[in-house]
This record gives sequence, C-alpha cells and structure tokens, in this order.
Amino acid sequence: MGRPWQGQLEKLPQEEIARHDPENPLCPGARRPRGQVNPDYTGTFIFDNDFPALQPDVPDPGPNEHPLLQARSARGVCQVMCFHPWSDITLPLMSSDEVRAVIDKWAEINTDLGAIYPLGSGGAKIFENKGAMMGCSNPHPHCQIWASNFLPNEAQTEDRTQREYLRTHGTPMLLEYGRLEEERQERLVLRNEHWLVLVPYWAVWPFQTLLLPRRHVTRLQDLSDAERDSLASIMKRLLCKYDNLFEISFPYSMGWHGGGPDRTSPRRGLRSLAAPRALLPPAAALRLGAEVHGGVRDVGSGSAGPDSRAGAERLRNLPEEHYKLRSVPPSGGAEH
Repeated sequence: MGRPWQGQLEKLPQEEIARHDPENPLCPGARRPRGQVNPDYTGTFIFDNDFPALQPDVPDPGPNEHPLLQARSARGVCQVMCFHPWSDITLPLMSSDEVRAVIDKWAEINTDLGAIYPLGSGGAKIFENKGAMMGCSNPHPHCQIWASNFLPNEAQTEDRTQREYLRTHGTPMLLEYGRLEEERQERLVLRNEHWLVLVPYWAVWPFQTLLLPRRHVTRLQDLSDAERDSLASIMKRLLCKYDNLFEISFPYSMGWHGGGPDRTSPRRGLRSLAAPRALLPPAAALRLGAEVHGGVRDVGSGSAGPDSRAGAERLRNLPEEHYKLRSVPPSGGAEH
C-alpha cells in the first residue's frame, strides 16, 4: 500500500441514482431486453435471467475422443433476484424487516432449486456483485442465483477438506474456526447471539470478511426465525461499516456457501464470504501464473500489524450508523 503508484485510479461510485427509472429493466413495471414486463412488485422479485450462462436442456457433447479432450454438459438455471423496488437503495439502507424478507426468499430458493439440482451444492449459488467496479451493470439492488447439475471446483475442495477435518478432529471445521477466532478476538469484527463476522486468517483481499453461524448449520433454509432475524441485523451492521470505510456505496462480491441436501450432514457448514475490492491490486503475473497470495491484503501497518488483523481492526472501529443517515431524522419505511 505504500508503493508509488501512477497507474489506474477508479472514479467514485455514482451516488445520485433515480428511485424509479422506467428504462431500467430491473424496476417495477419496466420492460426487460427480451420483451418481458416486470410486475409492479413491492418487495422482492425473482425472474429467470434473460441471458443465462446455464440452461437446463444443454445436449450431451458426444463421445470423448481422447483422455486430454474431455467435455461434459453443464446444465442448470440462472435467475436474478431484486431485493427492493427502489433503485436508490442498498442492503445496508434497507430496514431490518426488508433484509429479513431477502433472507427468507434466499432460503425458499435454496429449497426449491436444491430439489431440482441435488448434485450441485444442495441448492442455489447465491451471490451479489455490488458496484460497477465489481462488474455490476445495473445499480438496482439485486443478486444472481445459479443452480447446476455439478459441484463447482471450489465447493468440491471445501467438501473434501471439511470431510477430512471432521474425520481427523471430530468437529466441523468452521464451527471450530469460529470458536477459535471468537476466543482470540484478533480478527473478529462483529458478533451477536447467532452469528460471527471476522476477517479470516487466510484473507486475500483487504477487508475481506467471513460470516459464520455460531452453531453447525449447513443450509439457509435450516436457520430458525431467531437466527434469520440476527442474520438480517448483523448483515446491516457489516455493510454499513463497509460503506462508512470510505463514505461511498462500497463495491464488493458476496456469496453464500452451504452443504448438500442432507440437513444432518456434518460436512460443509453454512457461511457467507464478502470480498470488498475498492482497494484492488492489479492481477500481477505471479497471481495469474501461480496463485493469489496473502500479500494483497496488506492495508498498512496499524497496531495489529500488516496482515488480516489490520483489516479487522479498521472495520471493527468503524461506526455502525450509515454515513448517509447521520443527519437524517428517523422515519417509517426504508431507513434512508
């Protein structure tokens, strides 16, 4: 972070966004690129992606001609979920009840798609790319939902390593890790009765966080009402801290990982990973040709030192009241 820099500088994100734009294909009542018209939705809204990367009826590629030339059909569905009817709002500015409605819809989708694609990750791959810097082409608050007939590479690795840890140590890996970080409190950012937020020991990006339940649960749909309320609360608190870091609508990629369709599975635990990249290092040759390494998480030597503890300390010390609301009197409805 202390290097001389004469390269690319990002512009500040657009802050003035129209609440409703009839030309915006994600707004209520708007026409999407292929002619479908959105309903006048007042809460969440889900539709099949008009330009899906996965489709349910892809034909098989035929016989494999050589051991080095292998191909299989990747089938699935891609959906888009709008969080809110307003374009000028984001998750940290939504009310707790509105965030809870998003969580409930995630759980419902996970159940429905997990029944159709049990060979995938036991449900949907739910992820949000927020901000133009993260490749998001529309400021309207929304996420992507994918479900597939195969287990992606990252999930395969997680499945294998968490099985091995459970077999060797007799306890779920993420449950043990959460307890360890809560005891040490070096990388802990937030906690409440049911959840922990921490900057993981292996963090790659500055201010990367891991959101973990405090009991072993593998699927969103298995969360209790109290755990869902607590999740809505701690998500708002964390995302307010992200926005307060530079007093911008902070760009990040966030995704949920969970276990398979067996709710009693002692393997992959549920968690959400957020990787904010407003401080985005260039993809140097070492990272492309070898591996992404922990040096990119260095945010300067604070009292905690130049590692994942420094990012945790910065986030931990930020206020939880959103910077846009500090001079705004409370009112009903959405909190902004």
